[in-house]
Amino acid sequence: MSTSAQRRVLLAAPRGYCAGVDRAVIAVEKALEQYGAPIYVRKQIVHNKYVVQTLEKQGAIFVDETEEVPEGSIVVFSAHGVAPSVHDEAEAGKLATIDATCPLVTKVHKEARRFADEDYDILLIGHEGHEEVVGTMGEAPDRIHLVDGAEDVANVKIRDESKLVWLSQTTLSVDETMETVGALKERFPLLVSPPSDDICYATQNRQVAVKQLAPEADLLIVVGSKNSSNSVRLVEVGLEYGAKAAHLVDFADEIDLAWLEGVQTVGLTSGASVPEILVEGVLQLLAAHGFEDVQIVKTAEEHLTFSLPKELRRDLRAEAAGKV
Repeated sequence: MSTSAQRRVLLAAPRGYCAGVDRAVIAVEKALEQYGAPIYVRKQIVHNKYVVQTLEKQGAIFVDETEEVPEGSIVVFSAHGVAPSVHDEAEAGKLATIDATCPLVTKVHKEARRFADEDYDILLIGHEGHEEVVGTMGEAPDRIHLVDGAEDVANVKIRDESKLVWLSQTTLSVDETMETVGALKERFPLLVSPPSDDICYATQNRQVAVKQLAPEADLLIVVGSKNSSNSVRLVEVGLEYGAKAAHLVDFADEIDLAWLEGVQTVGLTSGASVPEILVEGVLQLLAAHGFEDVQIVKTAEEHLTFSLPKELRRDLRAEAAGKV
């Protein structure tokens, strides 16, 4: 193993929480504070095990479907967004709702509705079954066709090649998405691009930082959950751009110390739904094994914030009681 003096950590910046995640987590915390427990949350508010466990301890109850929420209760919709049918289910169940959908996901939903209203077929680049994809497809199920990577392009069937647009899941790899777009444009030369890039600023920024440090990393550690699309992408990007090894962990105690054998430089980052306390835990573990030199690799500044969901400004308990 290399000597302690040589060991270092390249710490990516930006990393961790994005504005949409921060908004969604605070929305649940504020709801608990304002209305008291329990507050129901449909699906995981964000894809992070620690965040979900922490909110459960505070009184949040996570459910898979709206029908599991008792009549007259408050339910929060996750940052990944929901289909219009879910809003209808909440209305039928006499539930008060807080919509914590990330505004950048909402933008994609609006684009989908607009292009569907203009009679376009919409090619949605994304991963089948991901909650964000399910929600977006629900905006115009008869017009949206999922394209799960470049290898799926051959399977696409549409009505009119002259009325065709692509949109994407916000948490994908930028490179992979553009590869898929390239394959789509080869097959459909008249394909229209969205008015602005759908992949969120935070996803892009975290990937750029990893691309910068990966060539020097003997080992890349990404803090994030396995169901977090953007965290998984960071591992893939790191390996593609030169990291000799890369692993995804939720917590520091998941790090196998054998990974550190022969390692001189560790790259460290975290997905957009990961609180900084988890990164600090990894830094402490690394420092205890000789990686005390921490160098920041900064590739962008982030200052974007989103206002809390408008529903938190109303008395939702009274509203829910009035529906019963």
